[in-house]
Amino acid sequence: MSYAIIGLGKIGTAIAQAFAHQGIEVAVAGRRPVDALAAQIGPSLIPLRVEDAVKADIVILAMPFAAHREIARAAESWQGKIVIDATNAFGVPPEELGGLPSTAAIAQVLPGAKVVKAFNHLPAGVLAQEPTTPQGGRRVVFLASDDDAASASVAALVNRLGFAPIELGKLGEGGLLVQARGNTWGQLIFQDVAKFD
Repeated sequence: MSYAIIGLGKIGTAIAQAFAHQGIEVAVAGRRPVDALAAQIGPSLIPLRVEDAVKADIVILAMPFAAHREIARAAESWQGKIVIDATNAFGVPPEELGGLPSTAAIAQVLPGAKVVKAFNHLPAGVLAQEPTTPQGGRRVVFLASDDDAASASVAALVNRLGFAPIELGKLGEGGLLVQARGNTWGQLIFQDVAKFD
């Protein structure tokens, strides 16, 4: 399984650090050069052009929501890929999304992709901390998807990164808890929750 992170802003960098801490190889790309930051984070990060990074089996979208159409055009095909949407569409009017949750709107421009919402509910500073809390629990990463198999694959990755996956169900159901709608945040956004095994 190959991985890529598109965008090395605050959220993308926090996710990349989680990969680096586990020594998992991941391609990183952005609209600006990422070579220096990738080298600073760790040797398991491979800087690539966006057009090459999107060839990975699992692609994590960590760029601003407004860039999703541009990124969609970077791949020859999204068929069969798992795409993790870590973006937030706060401030985007719901009518611009056709009334859909933002992740469902992204899925529409990635034909054939299996899209999972994850890694977007924690502030970057919290996400960049150790996945194990000082109290001994594992920090929760919420997941939502309309594809159960893709959600299970992302849950396995979340576990591998040291976090505890909690599945919320479909994008338009439990997934609404981690989606911004216009100028309103979903109820679970910013909630730093730990799971004790």
